[in-house]
Amino acid sequence: MKRTLLIFYFSLFMLLPAAAQEPADRVNAFIGTTNRGVTNPGAIVPNGMASVVPFNVSGSVLNRYDKDSVWWSAPYEYHNVWMTGFSHVNLSGVGCPDLGSLLVMATTGGVDPDYRNYGSRMANQKASPGYYSVDLERYGIRAEATATTRSGVTRFTFPAGQGNILLNLGTGLTNESGAMLRRVSDTEIEGFKLLGTFCYNSQAVFPVYFVMRLSKTPARSGYWKKQRPAQGVTWAWDTDAGKYKLYTRYEKELAGDDVGAWFTFDTREGEQIEVRMGLSFVSTENARLNLEAEAGGKNFDALHAAARAGWNDHLGRVRVEGGTEEQKTVFYTALYHTLIHPSVLSDINGEYPLMESGRTGTTTGTRYTVFSLWDTYRNLHQLMTLLYPAKQADMVRSMIGMYEEWGWMPKWELFGRETWTMEGDPSIPVIADTWLKGVRGYDIEKAYEAFLKSATTPGIDFSGSGVREGGEMPDSYYSTLTGEFNRMRPDINDYIRLGYVPLRGKYDNSVSHALEYYIADYALSLLAGDLGRKEDAALFRKRSEGWRNYYDPQFGTLRPKTADKKFYAPFDPAQGMNFEPNPGFHEGCAWNYTFYVPHDPKGLAALMGGPKKFVDKLEAVFDKGYYDPANEPDIAYPYLFNYFPGEEWRTQRRVAQLLDTCFTTAPNGIPGNDDAGTMSAWAVFSMMGLYPDCPGKPDYMLTTPTFEKITLSLDTAYYPAGEIVIEAPRTKPADRYIRSIHIGGKPVKNYRIGHRELVTGKKLTIGLSESRK
Repeated sequence: MKRTLLIFYFSLFMLLPAAAQEPADRVNAFIGTTNRGVTNPGAIVPNGMASVVPFNVSGSVLNRYDKDSVWWSAPYEYHNVWMTGFSHVNLSGVGCPDLGSLLVMATTGGVDPDYRNYGSRMANQKASPGYYSVDLERYGIRAEATATTRSGVTRFTFPAGQGNILLNLGTGLTNESGAMLRRVSDTEIEGFKLLGTFCYNSQAVFPVYFVMRLSKTPARSGYWKKQRPAQGVTWAWDTDAGKYKLYTRYEKELAGDDVGAWFTFDTREGEQIEVRMGLSFVSTENARLNLEAEAGGKNFDALHAAARAGWNDHLGRVRVEGGTEEQKTVFYTALYHTLIHPSVLSDINGEYPLMESGRTGTTTGTRYTVFSLWDTYRNLHQLMTLLYPAKQADMVRSMIGMYEEWGWMPKWELFGRETWTMEGDPSIPVIADTWLKGVRGYDIEKAYEAFLKSATTPGIDFSGSGVREGGEMPDSYYSTLTGEFNRMRPDINDYIRLGYVPLRGKYDNSVSHALEYYIADYALSLLAGDLGRKEDAALFRKRSEGWRNYYDPQFGTLRPKTADKKFYAPFDPAQGMNFEPNPGFHEGCAWNYTFYVPHDPKGLAALMGGPKKFVDKLEAVFDKGYYDPANEPDIAYPYLFNYFPGEEWRTQRRVAQLLDTCFTTAPNGIPGNDDAGTMSAWAVFSMMGLYPDCPGKPDYMLTTPTFEKITLSLDTAYYPAGEIVIEAPRTKPADRYIRSIHIGGKPVKNYRIGHRELVTGKKLTIGLSESRK
C-alpha cells in the first residue's frame, strides 16, 4: 500500500509544471570571458558603481594570460586558474587596462602579503546576475560575492584554524600607483586608491574612496607595505629592504604605492565571515554613507536576493518565446551585458566629482560615468532609450552636466576625467537620437549650445606645422596641448575648408576622424531641423555630404586624401586588417570603413555605379572575410541591403548567420571586445528583429526575429501605449525570410519603421517563409 501511494504521489509530482525560469536564470555570465571579449562573471547590479570580480590575471605562471606579460584589460580570464582576490571597482568590455582594484582575499595559516605567494587555484565557479562563488582549493575556503549599487559584499566560509582576510591596494589593472589606509576600529578600515591613466592619458587620474567593514572582530590585525630595495651601506641593517614589511603594532595612517591590511581570525569549521566594501568617488564619508544606506543591517543572502530581484526587473522588460534554449541564453546574457555601463557615479546623497575638477557637485537624479561613446553611440544608447528611457534621460543629463562643468561634451569619459580615447563627436548622435525619439527631461538648448561649440570652434592649424608629419599622432595627444582650440574636433579647420580631413602623417586617422564628423553633423542637422533652426540644419546637412571627397572609383572604396586634394599613394584597401597601423584609418582598413556612411547609403551606391554594384561589393566584404563583427564602423553593414528593394533577404540571411556563428553560449561567445556593451547591444537588437542602423535617425531597420514572440514592457511614463509585441510565427523551422510586415494591423511597405510607429503600434507582425521569393 505504501509503495502504491509513493508511486501515485511521485507520478502526480511529475505531472506538475516545472518552476518557471526567471530572466536571471537565462544569463550565462561566463560568456565573453575569453577571446578578448573582456567581460567578467563578477557580482554587480544594473549599472552599479561596485562590481566584485574574481581577479585572476596575475600572480602565477599557471595562468595562461598575465596582465604583466601581455596587453590585458580585464580582471578575469576564463582559462586562468589562479586567483589573488576579489576586485571591487572594475570595467567590462573595454580595450585599455584600468581599475581592477581594492582586492580582498581570504587565506589560512600564516600571513603572507605577497600576492605572488598567497593566491589559490579556483574550483567550482558559479555565477549568476548579482552573485559569484568559487572554492579556493589551496585553503579549503568557499568564497562568495554579491553587490549593491555602491558596495560590494563578500562571504568566506573557513575551515577550522587560523583564517586571514587580506586587503591589497597595490595589485590591480590600473597604471596608477599610490594608496592610503586608516584604521577606524577593530572591524573597520577606510582609505583611498588612486586610479586612472586609461589608454595612457597620464593626467586622467582619480581616487576611489572606500570603507571596509568585517562581520567579526579579528584576533590580530595590521598593515603591510612593500619597502624600497636596498640603496647604499645604510640599508644593510634593514632586513625588510625590498620586501613586504608586516606592521603588527602600528595603528595610524599608512600610505604608499604597494600597501595593504591583514586581519587574522580563529575560525571554527564552516564559520562564515562577511566583508563589506562601501565605495565613493567623492570621500570616505560618502563611502560609509553608501555602505550603511545600501548594505547596513542586511546579511549576505538578503543582499543577494535584492540584487537578483533588480536583475529580474531589468531583464524582464523583454520576454521571449520560441527559439532554442541556447538562443534565449545568448539573448538574456547580451541584455545583461548592456546593463553594466554606463555606471552610477553619484553617491546616495547625490554628490559626485565634477567633470575635470577637484570639486564636488550634487544631482537630484543619477549621475553616470564610463561613457565609451565612440562605441555606444551606435546602438547601446538607442537600446536604453527604448527599454530604459528613465536611465537614458539621466545619462543625457549627465552628459550635459559635463559640458556645463568644463566646457565640452564627453568623448570617452571615465569617472569625471576625459580620456580623449578614439575620435569623433559622439555625444551629438546620442542626444539627438534620444530627443528625436521623444524622451525628454533635460535642457536640449544647453546641449545644442555645446554641439554648436564643437561643430564651429576653430581647431589646430596643422598646415605647415609638421605636428603630424612622419607618423601616427594618437588622439590622446590633444589632451597634452594647452590654449584654446576645438578639443572635440581638433582638425576641424581642414574639415570646413576642404570638406574632408587630409592625411598629414603616414599613420594618422584622418578618414576615420572625418567619417565620425559627417555622422555627427548629420545627426545635428536632424536636431536643428526639429528645433526650428533651418539655416543650421541646411549647413550641417551639407557638411555631412563631404564623405564623397574620399570615394575613389579606381578601388571602389574610400581612400585617404592629402591636403592638395590628391589621393594618397601607394594605397591598399586591405591594409589595416587586424588593427595594424595604416594611413587614414583607425583600427580597421578601408573595407571596414567604406560603407560607413549610414546617413547616405543610396548616395554611396550611386557613386559605385548603382544598387547592383553596391550589393555585389558589400557581399564581397563578407565573402572575402573583410567584415569584422567586433569592429564598430562595420557592424551595421548587414542591414544596408535593406535599402534596395529585392535585396532585403540578404540582410535576413547575413544577420542570422552572424548570430549563429559569432554569438554563442561558450566563453568565447562574443566575437571580440564587448566595448562596454556595444557588441551585446547588436545581438539584442538583431535577435528582436530591429536595428538602429543610422545613429541619430529615429527609426529601425527590420530583419527576421530570432524568436516567435517578443514582448517589450515599455515605461508608460515615456511610452503611454505600454506593452509592445513582436510576432514572427513559424510553421516550420526553415522559415527565415520575411514575406509580410504589419504594424498596428497596417502593412509596412518597406523594411524600416519609425520609433514612434513602433512604440504606438502595439503589435509588429512579421510573416515568414522558407523561401526568399
